[in-house]
Amino acid sequence: MRTFWRLSFHSAALLSVVFAFPMFVRAEVARWMVDVEHSTIEFRVAHMVISKTTGRFMNYTGFIEMDVAAGTIKAIEATIKTASVNTNHEKRDAHLRNPDFFDVENYPTITYKMKGYQKKAQGAYQAVGDLTIRGVTKEIILTGDFNGVTKDPWGNTRAGFQGHGKLNRKDFGMVWNKTLDSGGLVVGDEVQITLDIECIKEKK
Repeated sequence: MRTFWRLSFHSAALLSVVFAFPMFVRAEVARWMVDVEHSTIEFRVAHMVISKTTGRFMNYTGFIEMDVAAGTIKAIEATIKTASVNTNHEKRDAHLRNPDFFDVENYPTITYKMKGYQKKAQGAYQAVGDLTIRGVTKEIILTGDFNGVTKDPWGNTRAGFQGHGKLNRKDFGMVWNKTLDSGGLVVGDEVQITLDIECIKEKK
């Protein structure tokens, strides 16, 4: 009963860009790979009206192509393995993997590809991209912030992003539900997405 992503991909995710830049960063377009061990793609959806259920995806890849010094993004792409959905409840996760929701046998991945972005206010950005779930592609808006760039103790250059978005699961063919005695529904339609993404700059 829940579902999603973007996307970071991007992630996203990712999708937020640059308002303060460390002095050591040269102006150049580079590819930054998502570090899955230090990133999360999380979703929340209403459960029985009175609460929210939270889940995340554990297996995904993604990258951002950006010029940090110029504050520009060329591309954001992400691929998420639907079978990696995890809500810390084995029976619920099995239901999410079946045809009522992600139908992982027929649709093993979710993909996100950025189409464009813009700065909305100081420190706030929006990315518009195509999100594909169960073979259905819809535009999704992700809003986020760039957390900066740093060097780790092993000589890697890292960048951090936070992003938020929402979607309607029914837009992607996930229409399963049950009606409660009170008249409400077991699963909400709106899914909230939260991205915490750490990327590592590719070395040439």
